Amino acid sequence: MRGVRVRVVGRVQGVGFRAFVWRRARERGLSGWVRNLADGDVEAEGWGSVETIEAWLDDLRRGPAAARVVRVETTELQGEPERSGFAIEDW
Repeated sequence: MRGVRVRVVGRVQGVGFRAFVWRRARERGLSGWVRNLADGDVEAEGWGSVETIEAWLDDLRRGPAAARVVRVETTELQGEPERSGFAIEDW
């Protein structure tokens, strides 16, 4: 099991990015959450197999068509997921 906290920088708010992250995470069977940040970035946490997390990170680097991802910053997490399923949260 691998857990990552992700900060996505670029044009990622107002373009359906949170819904994109949620869909991709659910399709891949990840646990976690996604939310907008006040500075315009998007933050997410995902838990799953190493391979699944890598594929999800590739999804986030591409983003939906209207987004412009400048970079994806990741921090490895220790422990276990706090929840099952994947949610869109408010900031």
